[in-house]
Amino acid sequence: MTKIRQNKKTTIYDLAELAGVSASAVSAVLNGNWQKRRISAQLAQKVIRIAKEQNYSVNKQASLLRSNKSKIIGMLVPKYDNRYFGSIVEHFEEMARERGLFPIITCTRRDSKLEIEAARAMLSYQVDWLISTGATNPDKITEICQASGVPTLNLDLPGKLAPSVISDNYLGAKTLTQRILRKQKIQQSQREALIFIGGREHDHNTHERIRGFIDAHNELKITVPRENILACGYAPEKAEKALSVFFEKHNNDSQKIAQCGLFINSTISLEGVMRWLGNKGYTGLKQPNLGCFDWDPFVALLGNDIEMVKQDVPTMLDHIFKLIDSENSQAQLIEVLPVGIG
Repeated sequence: MTKIRQNKKTTIYDLAELAGVSASAVSAVLNGNWQKRRISAQLAQKVIRIAKEQNYSVNKQASLLRSNKSKIIGMLVPKYDNRYFGSIVEHFEEMARERGLFPIITCTRRDSKLEIEAARAMLSYQVDWLISTGATNPDKITEICQASGVPTLNLDLPGKLAPSVISDNYLGAKTLTQRILRKQKIQQSQREALIFIGGREHDHNTHERIRGFIDAHNELKITVPRENILACGYAPEKAEKALSVFFEKHNNDSQKIAQCGLFINSTISLEGVMRWLGNKGYTGLKQPNLGCFDWDPFVALLGNDIEMVKQDVPTMLDHIFKLIDSENSQAQLIEVLPVGIG
């Protein structure tokens, strides 16, 4: 390709001429707004390639002044060392960069004080949007951001003041419970109520999963004793301790342990459950029926065909960025079915 004469500064009009498109289309591509203009990815790549060939660089400062946008987008996540949240972060970064946005992500460890501190730090970086993932108090974060004119979105756990995109926790839990009970029926002549372990009963997701768990039992006319709901938190050590205390009350009855089934509320809690089972020798053929509301491919190696629910992270992030692309910050709840359910 012939370069434009180098004795003058290259403009977007020069690039438009070389690309065979309008100057406004070139501007949209260089500013990361090409998807809103319904410009194809192929054409956007062509414009970017020509800009590089012409040694054209966008004047970022001038661009920001014109648009009053920083092109920075923030996300708070509760954990990194979990496949589900790791997948969210990975898809979020990829989709943000596709739109010409610069992602900033920080881990808040399910600590409400850290969440507020992180939200204020994000505002100091002049983020255009802030996504609260699994936040303990998303509405508080929204209030802080709204005071600065920054829109927020909630992911994984819902709030009442901003759009929320979450899994369909009720239907996912109900389906998972049915799978565990079905397997239990095949292996045993009589089904007993499963044990629900992990999560925080006061948060929306755990509450909905418990509701689905109980309704699945009710449909089979199985009563779930209140003591079978062990909403002890997500930490592995809390799940391990909760199981230990539960079976101590039942005199560590080996037959009861072998016949029980466990609904585990995340792969985080699953770590503690597997540690407890391993320490007690309930592995291999002695392992009770297990189901986990979360997904990790390595769980298959733990044996006994553990049932799992995989949350649909790509679809959830698609909804998040549709809201961002349309600048829609109106409070609403969007529930996404887990993979393979429905």
